[in-house]
Amino acid sequence: MAFVKVLKNNSYFKRFQVKPRRRREGKTDYRARRKMVRQDKNKFNNKKYRLVVRFTNRKVICQIMYATIRGDMVVAQATSTELTKYGVPVGHKNYAAAYCT
Repeated sequence: MAFVKVLKNNSYFKRFQVKPRRRREGKTDYRARRKMVRQDKNKFNNKKYRLVVRFTNRKVICQIMYATIRGDMVVAQATSTELTKYGVPVGHKNYAAAYCT
């Protein structure tokens, strides 16, 4: 048997830096997020608003958000369960409900 050098020894793991949690879970693509959130330099200290639509198992959530250093802030939110006030009793998960929300 030939001598095999151990590549991942103790000094390797001392210098190993783990990826951020949401990157490890596969939830956030930080390169795409940075491109989406980045504001032009001549628009200093202005907010860049974006519309976020989330589909859960029972309803649709629409939010208007902007990014800060501390985290994303929600300005306004509407859910498809509010459609019952306006005469839509069922079907809060389909695309028509998302459009109405």
